[in-house]
Order: sequence, then structure tokens, then C-alpha cells
Amino acid sequence: MVSSLSVDVLIVDDSVVDLRLLMHMMETQDLTFAVAQDPFSGFDKAKELLPGLILLDVRMSGMDGYQLCRLLKSDPTTRHIPVIFLTAASDLQERLYGFCAGGVDYISKPFSPEEVLARVGVHLDLARRRLAESVKTGEPESGHPVSRGAVLVAAAQKELRRRIQSPPTLEELALSLRTSRRKLSQVFQQFCGMTVFEWVREERWRRAHALVVGTELSVSAIGEETGFSTPANFTRGFRERFGYSPRELRANVDRSASVVGAVLAPSQRE
Repeated sequence: MVSSLSVDVLIVDDSVVDLRLLMHMMETQDLTFAVAQDPFSGFDKAKELLPGLILLDVRMSGMDGYQLCRLLKSDPTTRHIPVIFLTAASDLQERLYGFCAGGVDYISKPFSPEEVLARVGVHLDLARRRLAESVKTGEPESGHPVSRGAVLVAAAQKELRRRIQSPPTLEELALSLRTSRRKLSQVFQQFCGMTVFEWVREERWRRAHALVVGTELSVSAIGEETGFSTPANFTRGFRERFGYSPRELRANVDRSASVVGAVLAPSQRE
């Protein structure tokens, strides 16, 4: 018997209206789905659930869909998941930019249910075929053998996450992984599309955003946890990165919680 995907579709969109429409479309086809309302929880859910595909809104606060797609493609555990962008833009250059970021398709807003379901169906079918092939061959779920470069990047990311408060130098990291600085830099650029310390910066902000939203830790504790020297530096950098302070983000999350619950409740009751 061929293994099935635990979740067919992960929808990442900060628009309550669009989420409701897409959820209804998935329900009409008996597709299993999960939702995330910001790119950071979207990244975490993608790693946790390993869905068959991701429907990803381009325009979101904090991190746009292209940045999240590059982050997903930089992680060996999620790089195989096909990403379909959701966008109101019709500009060819922007679409090409999305393909360069790692997307496999686009769906234009306003949505046509027929188009959404057709594109989702095609890419889910491809994902299931890859999964079936991986069961036969014993390869990873992506359907592709894990290269030495991917293993090296995964090991580096694990070590960097462990030491995110005080990351090692590139030379120290390479030495701990028994490779050279040059090799480590090359494979990171190849698999992540960024340097090691650009990745560290994004990981720090991703973790900080998740801690602000998902915990009751103080702002100063979160800053210390993610490697910032002072609460003031953390708050200033957070505002520059996301456009709002940690406290403003928490206030917005609290205000929107009741609205989100009202949207998700119908599907949870069914």
C-alpha cells in the first residue's frame, strides 16, 4: 500500500477572506489542509506537517511570500514541497521572480475555484507520484536522493539553531563539520541562495517572531534568546525588520484572535 500525505495542502495567507474561500474549496474536494496566517508560523507548519503542496500568498507583512519560499527551499526537509503563489499581480517580471524563488505555479486573485482546484490537483498528483516512487526505492519523501551538500547544510543549520544566541564563526562552523570554509559557503549558497550569516539573521528573526506570537516571554527575554545584546537593540531591529514593535505585534494578535477563531470554527465543527 502506498503511503499518503498527512496533509494535502498548507495555506499560508494573512487575509481572513481569502483563507475562508480557499478552505471552502479544499473542503469541496475532501482535501485535508492546514492554515497559517503569517509566514513564520507557515514555515514552522511546513516543517512539522510536510504537506503535499503549499498555497502561498505573495503579499504578507513581516516577510513576503518570495522570502518564505526561499527559506523553505533552503531547508533540506521542506525544499521538495511544491509552492504555488497566490497573487493579484499580473506583471511578467514579478512572476519570473517567483519562479526564481522556487515556486512551481501561480494562481491569480480574485480566485476562480475551477482554476485553483485544477492547479492544486495537478501538483498534488505529482507529489503523490513522487511519494509512491520514494516508497518503492527507499529514498526520502522528496523522491530525490539526499546529496552530500544537503546533508552538510542540514548539519550546519542544526548547529546554528543550537547556538543561535552566539553563533560560531564560519571557520569554527566548518571545523566542527569537518569541511572547509569554502565548501561550506558554496553549498549554503547552492541550497539556500544566501550566505551562512544571512541565513542566521533570517533564522533569528523567524524565531523571534514565533516567540512573540506563540509565547508569553518578555521582550527582553526573547531578545536574549535570539542573540541580541540589549532589549533596545532587539526592539529597534524588530521594528525595522517587520514594520512594528514586538508589543504592537502581540496587541494585533490578541485583537485578531476572535476573528480567526470565528473563521476556523466552522471547519473544525464539521
